[in-house]
Amino acid sequence: MTHRRCIMKVGVTVLSIAAFGVTGVSLSDDVWSQVARFAASDPGVRPGPASAGGMLPGLTPSEKRGFQVGLEAFGEVASVQGTIRDTEAGLGPRFNLDSCAGCHTQPDIGGTSPVVNPQVEVAKKEGANNEIPPFIKRDGPVREARFKNNTDGTPDGGVHALFTIAGRNDAPGCFLQQPDFRTAIARQNVVFRIPTPLFGLGLIEAIDDDAILANMRANVAAKQSLGIGGRVNKMTGRPNTSGNDGTVTRFGWKAQNKSLEMFSGEAYNVEQGITNDLFPQERDEAPNCYFNTTPESQTDLEAVDHLEGQSDVVKFAMFMRFLAPPRPAPDTDTIVRGRKLFADVGCAMCHTPTMQTGRSSVGALRGKDANLFSDLALHNMGPGLADDVSQGNAGGDEFRTAPLWGLGKRIFFLHDGRTKDLLEAIQEHASGGGGRYRPSEANQVIGQFNRLNEIDKQHVLNFLRAL
Repeated sequence: MTHRRCIMKVGVTVLSIAAFGVTGVSLSDDVWSQVARFAASDPGVRPGPASAGGMLPGLTPSEKRGFQVGLEAFGEVASVQGTIRDTEAGLGPRFNLDSCAGCHTQPDIGGTSPVVNPQVEVAKKEGANNEIPPFIKRDGPVREARFKNNTDGTPDGGVHALFTIAGRNDAPGCFLQQPDFRTAIARQNVVFRIPTPLFGLGLIEAIDDDAILANMRANVAAKQSLGIGGRVNKMTGRPNTSGNDGTVTRFGWKAQNKSLEMFSGEAYNVEQGITNDLFPQERDEAPNCYFNTTPESQTDLEAVDHLEGQSDVVKFAMFMRFLAPPRPAPDTDTIVRGRKLFADVGCAMCHTPTMQTGRSSVGALRGKDANLFSDLALHNMGPGLADDVSQGNAGGDEFRTAPLWGLGKRIFFLHDGRTKDLLEAIQEHASGGGGRYRPSEANQVIGQFNRLNEIDKQHVLNFLRAL
């Protein structure tokens, strides 16, 4: 009998034992034997509908149209000069993929890495002569690569795009070399990031700073007893805040971006190489690879339709702002039990289940519960997860608490997509101190999770896959 079939056969009886106790329950020796051998495991990607990808309820007709215009732009495919059918101009000279939706498509547009990585195909598209880096796999996550250090040993941390437009039919005369990824791998100088899901980001953008700070002040004694800190400048003189106005930043793996427009503009330039109103210069200005005037995407002041005339960056931001959060699975006994255990062991101290939005000018975002399961703060995660990249105001071992809503539909986990196994991803949160890095703030919480019996661990995993 397979492990999964064993779970199904023991099923309700096992879960009832864990949730309600064993008093008065009479089980056969065979069932008790199966219970004794049971080991918690990731149930896997939740089957059924995507439960994500639609627009927020309560939008006005104009906002609904803004969502649709943004969705259309988000799905566009870029080429170098726009001369290829059904493409828009601006790709490259260096890039990671040729569309936003290619990276953000699981379980629907706006999500994260799909089951088949489109970077494998785009490497040779339109005659390009790119080598596929060894860390890019057809069944692996979409990735961007960063180098920890420059060749002289000084800190780098920037994105080194995987591909160039050299050799493409629409980039005649362009000659650019890809970064030397093989040497970087040999020197352990390369780290990775995968796309963050975009569902519900309008709600996250609409949370007031004061709500984030109040949440961090809540249960402070319990957090300190578990070794949990978290940093926001208004409280501790540390990140994650904007260096100019001091407000809380919240988007990206290291909470480096303040707003959805900044998030969009940077990604457009870094991931597709498309210059825009926020990032108007090419990342590589090699003369023979400079085919378009810049910025390549900007507001069209002559457009009759003001929505269609917005730059792609504004359109992307509209799409994300009006994109509904994921819908969780309906409650069952195991989900209810897992939710309680998730809080009992301390996971909810950082993965805050709910925060409320403030007085947004968008009615559909005003005074709403955002069930994001994140405090939006930075926490040190120890050397095990450290990527040695300082980004925004975050250090090399610090990451923003990743929102967990929609986790049930995700394939790849952690900032670099190192695992498909949810249980393994939980264990990776624990890490002792080493070198210049402190122990992970999650150590005591993971210790409490590990002390759960296997059935209770399964409840937690079932709850997480229901999100």
